[in-house]
Amino acid sequence: MPQLEQRDYERLLAFRTGLRRFLSWSGQQAEAAGLTPAQHQLLLAVRGHPDPRGPTVGEIAGYLLVRHHSAVELIDRAVAAGLVSRQTDSQDARTVRVGLTPLGQERLEGLAASHLEELDRLTSDLHTLWAGLDADR
Repeated sequence: MPQLEQRDYERLLAFRTGLRRFLSWSGQQAEAAGLTPAQHQLLLAVRGHPDPRGPTVGEIAGYLLVRHHSAVELIDRAVAAGLVSRQTDSQDARTVRVGLTPLGQERLEGLAASHLEELDRLTSDLHTLWAGLDADR
């Protein structure tokens, strides 16, 4: 393990602070759109999933880093709010897949656009923060 220097700790602090600021900003944006941060992440997990049939509950739990039963509860609340729907998988009737409703799609689109703009803004900061870090080792 290489000897860490003060600037290494400063960079780690700046990076973690930046992540926390982004997550706080993201949560505020979600709430302004009438969603909880967890609902926003759920909608993103459903829309960003590569399989057009939609993600399974287990896949959603993996994306959200929660246990299966926690994902089920979140999905239940999102179904009640009209944001997502459940469908039985056409190839395996034991599997449930989750899809966006038109309302869920609408809410997510607005949030995704603002989040991509914010990430574009942060990209240069992150590159500057980590520039040369590998070269120092």
